Order: sequence, then structure tokens, then C-alpha cells
Amino acid sequence: MPNSSEDQLQRRETIRQLLLRAPADTQQALVDALNGRGLVATQSSVSRDLKELGAIKTNQGYELPSSSLEDGNELHEVADFLRSITPAGPNLTVIRTAIGAAQRVALALDRSDWPEMVGNIGGDDTVFVASDSAASQKILISKIERARS
Repeated sequence: MPNSSEDQLQRRETIRQLLLRAPADTQQALVDALNGRGLVATQSSVSRDLKELGAIKTNQGYELPSSSLEDGNELHEVADFLRSITPAGPNLTVIRTAIGAAQRVALALDRSDWPEMVGNIGGDDTVFVASDSAASQKILISKIERARS
């Protein structure tokens, strides 16, 4: 009997292959697909696997993030999800997104590696972005606005 580590690696690789083909509507859809391939999976194991793979939930379902890492390019790819960008004090920016898109936008921001951004937190339809100063916040908002156009 293969050990659980081998099972986990095989399950994650199968999830990765499935998500490369098409987004998964739900975690249960992935559980069903894995079980159909003879792999033992539960919703909680799939949830952990998705997190480990860096998968994100979008309007289309669970997806793997884009591999494009050019400066701001990945943010440009998710620009259609942006609804509003609002400063909330000198160091916090609130970005509203389409429902289910905030984590994908937050990941794109992380991968932009912009020095004006200290970090961010993505929820379901809101991303909070921290900057180290008001000046950095203005530059950051400008960069995000450019990615939208």
C-alpha cells in the first residue's frame, strides 16, 4: 500500500492536470473526479491540495494562477475583475472586485512585486492593500489604474 505522502503527491498532480484542462466548478467536482480515477480524496484533502497548489477561486471555478510574471502583466490579465479602488487612509487601499475574484487579484498584486506594496489580503470580493506611506499608496493606485486600461 503506498504511503500517504505518495498518495498526496499523486492527488495533487492529478488536480493540477485537471485544472490545466479547465476550471473546476467546486471542490466536490474535484473530489468526484479524483475518486473516479481511483484516488482517495475528501473535500478537506482537496481544499488543502488547492491551497498547496496555489489555486484560486474565480467566477469560472477553481483555477491555477497564470504563469506570466512580467511586471504588472498578470494584474492586467485580471483587470476585468476590478470594480473600484479606494484609498482608506494614508496606508490602506481597498480594491473591490467581482465576486470570487479577490484572491486572484491579490495573487496578481503579490506577483507584481511592486515596492510600494507592503502586502495584501484577499477575501471574496475585496482586497486590502497596505503601503508604507501615502506617497507609495498614490504610486500603487496609479500602477493599478494603468493595468486596468
